[in-house]
Amino acid sequence: MTFTVLDSLTAMREVLGLPVAERAEAARPLLAQAAGMYRYFPGEPDVVELHHLGAGFRLDAEDARYLPAIERMADANVWERVEKALADALSLQLEATPGITVPEEIVVLIVLGNPADELFMDVGLGMSGNGSVTGYLWLNLWPSEENLARIEASAVHELNHNLRYANRVWDPTTVTVGEHVVSEGLADAFARQLYGDLGYTRIGLASLADDAVFAKVVTGLDVTGMQNFTAWVHGDAHARRYGATPVGLPTGAGYSAGNRLVDAYLAATGRTAAQALLADREDVIKVALDAVR
Repeated sequence: MTFTVLDSLTAMREVLGLPVAERAEAARPLLAQAAGMYRYFPGEPDVVELHHLGAGFRLDAEDARYLPAIERMADANVWERVEKALADALSLQLEATPGITVPEEIVVLIVLGNPADELFMDVGLGMSGNGSVTGYLWLNLWPSEENLARIEASAVHELNHNLRYANRVWDPTTVTVGEHVVSEGLADAFARQLYGDLGYTRIGLASLADDAVFAKVVTGLDVTGMQNFTAWVHGDAHARRYGATPVGLPTGAGYSAGNRLVDAYLAATGRTAAQALLADREDVIKVALDAVR
């Protein structure tokens, strides 16, 4: 198995050295290497448009903050740290679950986020990622001190998703909010197994001890339809951004609830997060709710 961590550092430096009008086309070869992330999208997705939609740094605007931020990422050895963290995490996972299916290659794309995007910076705390599509892992960050400290944990969180859905089917027609919430809790628990409290996804920390938020998320665990997931998992602010209907939840509610469910399940079963990689969503929820009631 190979982790291919794309040299986006060199590519971003080169792109930002060009006139603004030339940057989008110059960035396409880099972004296209991870275009498989979008293989379930209809039609032929435009990788530049999706880069912007995901709050990546703008390729059509000048911003003096970009190059210094990229150099902070370089000075912090982000690319090297991510590659080592993924290798270490895979070894731990295979020790716990030696028979799982593992992709032959996982392509890793690390990009600079957009500091002018208020939702990304203020609500999302300058960090987002995606590891749900087997064989691809994407990290988008603004290199604050907090995000740089968590870069390994963020990568490992996304790896957990990648491995879970290399072995379990995510069927868009039947998948529930509960599966998404449990998967976020499992990914955070796995990151915490390796990196302690740095493994908590930052957007979920504010509501981690909020019993009312937890109770509200529990009422939506059987909701289906992926158009509803943003509101239940990421919260109302993200739902409004992406055209979904808010349900009255704060940012990261699904993450905090997922951590609570998974922690209760692990405590009740005596399993580690790595051992629980493929735990059934219904089993996790039932055991957890029985334990906390």
